[in-house]
Amino acid sequence: MISIRGRTIDVLYSAETIAAEVDRLAREIAAGAGDDLVVVSVLKGAFVFAADLIRAMHHAGVAPQVEFISLSSYGAGTVGGEVKILRDIDADVAGRPVLLVDDILESGRTLAFARKLLLSRGATSVGLAVLLEKRGHRQADIEADFVGFDCPDHFVVGYGMDVGHAFRELPFIGHVVGEG
Repeated sequence: MISIRGRTIDVLYSAETIAAEVDRLAREIAAGAGDDLVVVSVLKGAFVFAADLIRAMHHAGVAPQVEFISLSSYGAGTVGGEVKILRDIDADVAGRPVLLVDDILESGRTLAFARKLLLSRGATSVGLAVLLEKRGHRQADIEADFVGFDCPDHFVVGYGMDVGHAFRELPFIGHVVGEG
């Protein structure tokens, strides 16, 4: 446990453990990556993971085009709430394979929306890479192709993920004790 800005954080995955897992994921992705791959990172939470993953993919011999999408789920807490695009990608994905990268797969609603959107735009395939997967919360029929860690049922912070706009900068993943 670590005390940061008056909050106690239980470290779940250290920076070193995350780095090793990102390297493993990049090698797995590279083994099946074809030419002309587009990596689409979901903002904001996945930006650190995506940056480390694409650098590791480079070391594994893959040079993808990188894009970002920002999505918001309205009607939070209700099944079937509307997902809206806040910032769209610039690339034309028609005829190209896409790897959608997110920090965590939980309900799956937002990622299912993004996958369907990219396929409707003509992507030949849309794979999904997530650093964390929380089982038991799925509301959409979607599974990740590449998963870093099974996440315990906690609200996690660090490595790009936040609580109240805090803790994104932490090099590890943890949970604030007393929250989730």
